[in-house]
This record gives sequence, C-alpha cells and structure tokens, in this order.
Amino acid sequence: MNDLSVPSAPVSGAAEVNPGRDSSGRGFPHSDAPGSAPVPARRRRWPDLWSAGTLLVALVVCLPVAAVVWMAFFPSENIWPHLMETVLPDYILTTLWLMLGVGLGTFVIGTATAGLVTLCRFPGSRVFEWALLTPLAIPAFVIAFVYTDLLDYGGPVQITLRALFGWKTPRDYWFPPVRSLGGAIAMMTLVLYPYVYLLARSAFLEQSQAVLEVSRTLGCSPVRAFLRVGLPMARPSIAVGLALVLMEALNDFGTVDFFAVRTLSAGVFNVWLIMQNRGGGAQVALVLLTFILLLVWLERAGRQGRRYHESGTRSTPVRPVVLTGWKAAGAMLACFLPLGLGFLLPAAQLTVFAVQRFSESWTPAFFTLARNSLALSFTSAAVALVIGLFLAYAVRLGRDTPFLRWTVRLASLGYAVPGAVLAVGVLIPFSRFDNWLDGVMLEATGWKLGLLMTGTTGALMFAYVVRFLALSQGTVEAGLGRVRPSLDMAARTLGRSPAQVLRQVHVPLVRGSLLTAVLLVFVDCMKELPATLLLRPFNFETLATHVYQFASDERLEQSALAALSIVVVGLLPVILLSRSIRQSRQG
Repeated sequence: MNDLSVPSAPVSGAAEVNPGRDSSGRGFPHSDAPGSAPVPARRRRWPDLWSAGTLLVALVVCLPVAAVVWMAFFPSENIWPHLMETVLPDYILTTLWLMLGVGLGTFVIGTATAGLVTLCRFPGSRVFEWALLTPLAIPAFVIAFVYTDLLDYGGPVQITLRALFGWKTPRDYWFPPVRSLGGAIAMMTLVLYPYVYLLARSAFLEQSQAVLEVSRTLGCSPVRAFLRVGLPMARPSIAVGLALVLMEALNDFGTVDFFAVRTLSAGVFNVWLIMQNRGGGAQVALVLLTFILLLVWLERAGRQGRRYHESGTRSTPVRPVVLTGWKAAGAMLACFLPLGLGFLLPAAQLTVFAVQRFSESWTPAFFTLARNSLALSFTSAAVALVIGLFLAYAVRLGRDTPFLRWTVRLASLGYAVPGAVLAVGVLIPFSRFDNWLDGVMLEATGWKLGLLMTGTTGALMFAYVVRFLALSQGTVEAGLGRVRPSLDMAARTLGRSPAQVLRQVHVPLVRGSLLTAVLLVFVDCMKELPATLLLRPFNFETLATHVYQFASDERLEQSALAALSIVVVGLLPVILLSRSIRQSRQG
C-alpha cells in the first residue's frame, strides 16, 4: 500500500489545520517552525480498534484448527496406533495418487487450452475463451453422479454396446470401471482444470510479443517458443492454480465417497461417524491438514525467486497465430473435449432428467430445500462480506504493517482448510461449550438447556464464514487497492473519521467488488458438501445434501432439478470472471 502524503497546498473547502498537526490533532514527526527541533512521533502502546478487531477475527478463524490439533494430541481414547496399522497408510497412499492424477490432468488441460485460445486464432476461439470456464459451475460430486448413471453396467452406454456387439454378460467384454480411483481422478479433472486455465490464461495475456519474437529469431518454432519461453514465464501463476486444484481435491468428499475411494477426507467421516471415535477423526483430520500446509509451503517455495518482468517500458500484446486446416480442427477438438465432457454433456443429462421428473420434483419440498440453501448461503455471504471489508480496510489503514500482514494471513487460513476438517474443528469447541453451559444451568437452576450451538444453522454459518472469508477479503482488498490514497487524505482533512471515510467514500466506489465478493461466497456456500453434512441441524437439508443423498441411493433423476439449480447458480461467477478477463485484455 502506498504511503499517504500530506498535500502541500490547502484543499478547497477544507477545515483549517493547525501547523505541525494533522486533522486528528496528533503531531507530525517534524515541525516547520523556525528554530524548532524535530519532534519524534509518538508510538502507540496499544493497537487501535482496527488492529484489535483484525486480531480477534484471526483468533476466531484459527479456533477450529486449534481444536482439531488439541483433540488429535489429547484424545479421550487414543486409537492412533490402530489407525497406523490398519487404514491410515491406505488413506495416505490413495490421497497421494489422487493428487498426482488430478494435478497432472488439470495441468495438461488447463495450460494447453489457455495457450490455444490466447496465442492462436481458429474458428470458435472467442467462444472457447469464456466457455472453458463453465465446468467450474458443476460440483465434482454432481458430475460423478451423472457419469456413473451414463457409464455404469446398467447405463445407456454399456447397454448400447451390448446390443451392438451381442455381448451378454460382463465376462464378454471389458469396460473401464467408473467407480474407481481413476474415475474419481477423471471427474475432478473435468471440473477443476478451469483453475489452471484461468490463471495460465491471465499470465499469457500479460506476456509481451517481443519476448516470443526473440525466441523465434533464435530458431524456435511457435510450439517450442511456447514450451521454452511462454510456459516457464507463466509458471508462478500455474503453480497457484495447481495449488487451488489440489486443495479442492483434498476437500472433496461426495465423489470419493460415492466411488468408494479411501482418501483422507473420506477417512474423517468414517472414523468420526462410523467408528464413533472423535479423537481418531481429529487425528485423521490433522493428517489431512498437514497435507494442506505442506501443499501451501511447496507452492510458495516453487514460486520463490521465480518472478519475470518486462525489461522495457512498453509491452506489446501477444499477436495470436491464425490456424487453418487440420491445425485449426485439432485446436477446436482440444478445446471442445474438456468443455463437452466437463459441462455440456452433464448439463444436458441433468436437463433431460429434470424435464422428465419435473412434476415429481417441483413440490413444496423442493422450495423448502431452495429456501434453506438460499437463506443460509446469502446470510453467510453477507457476514463474510462485512468481516472481509473490515479486514481489507484495516490493512489499508495500517499500511501493510507486519502485525496486520500476519493477522490477515491467519484470518485467511480457513480457505485452505478442507470442509471435513473445519466441521470437526467447529463441532469440538461448540459441543464442549454446550455441555459446560448445560451443566452449569442444571446445577444452578435444575433446568437442562440442551444443545444451543451444536447442530444449529448458526454453527453451519460459522463454518461457511470461516472457510470462505479469504475469498471475500481478497476480493474487497483488490477493489480498495484501485482507490487512490489521496481520497483518504482529502476526506480526513475534512474531519471524517476512518469509519466515515469507509462508509461515505470507499463503499460507493467499490460497489462492484463488494457485489462480486458476495456472489463468490454465496455460490461456494451453495456447493459446499462436507461441512454441511456434518454440521447441519437434524431434518435440515440443502440442495447439495439432497442431491448427494438421492444420488447415493441411485435416484439421480429425482434430484436432477436440485442439481441443475446448483449448476445454474454456479454459472454466475463464471460470467463475472469472463467479463473481468475480457476487460483486462481490452485495457
């Protein structure tokens, strides 16, 4: 954040300011009076309201993680040796294979498609620029249900193959099993590659044509210039995209549970709910959290010291290469396959099911599910926006001091925590507090209060806000960064307090960023499954849990309307992302 400077000329209409004093009456570090000695600036011994509030938010966000660590190290029944001898090695190995497969698949698809639509021109390339983002709208567990219905033994694909070739039993032919580790990798790759595509394309757009032309003069073909120059220069952005992909893969529960893939995320549910051991569930959650922290460290270490800058003062935008003939056809096919398999085919199948079962699905129960999801997601998004705005403005006021930098990083920790781990971390302190309060009231008055926080929508909202607060704070901070610091100083010289400057100056200027933050958090809350399954109140269902339960019972058709509703809502941030990329390219 740039330092704010005191204007040398008086502002028209501004209140009179005493020499050597700012608008709040505090002394400046120096005085311009003749013969006066420099006066050292006073240092606050206590943090102001903004810094103290930021620290409080960071501590609250870290509470679930601290609860998981505490329960893992001090369980009531330690089954760690039993987990190490039985299921934990299998959980870890399967998780590693899942991360490797999804990471490799998303890297290949994301960077290849980003390079094609950015550096080349072929029929349909303008459409593919935004259409390749649409798989982000489909949750991984939804696409897993759709492809299982299509590709399983009783699905239309295998039925057609048996009719064409006269096969009678599974012994007569081989078909790749969709409910497997490979199937889970394929499903997640199809819906998560847009993370890599988005960041890789942004990096390619920022590169200069001059750099690629120099490589061409040295004898590189267009493909070699991309592989040896363009791709390495985009490495920091691609690393961030891969880190996001792997975090989402580790967070997934619906896909791996439906496919019976024994990952750490599924292990948290198995040990916590099936084995009925909270300490063991916390220990598996701690291992999963260790994977996340290691992933974040590797991503930062991989980008350290690998920044690329333009050597000149002017940057020429990349001029796309026009493809014709079989090259254009190959580029169209390479872009259409991930789009068709990741969005068009699943969306079409859900639409067919929704139309066929519309009379069965369009019921008061569906409206209850939609109301639950919309109210819960919108309220959580509004709370996350208020807190995110507070954190972003505190950073602006504090000029990015080390204290604020570290506290905001702590407050952003929740986004890296998988939903299953976060749910365990919320249940532990909330249940302890409810039991303590119930015991106190029972001893004092003889009344049993029961559970006031555990198993309520309040606990679920708390988990949503903690998990997606970083999304809100980052979006708002990016918007505030585009506001000139001189506007803050002008408002302060007119006697406005920091809170008044925020309300009267910044909020009207960054309305677009505020709406974007609300929308992004809202959509992610609509799609969140692991935390919702563990924390939702009794007999309280959302669209996501409804789809998961019906599809798990092989009744995807009855839940197709709910799944399609989630997909339609998920398209909103895709449209925003497409518009922002197009505007940045025009700028």
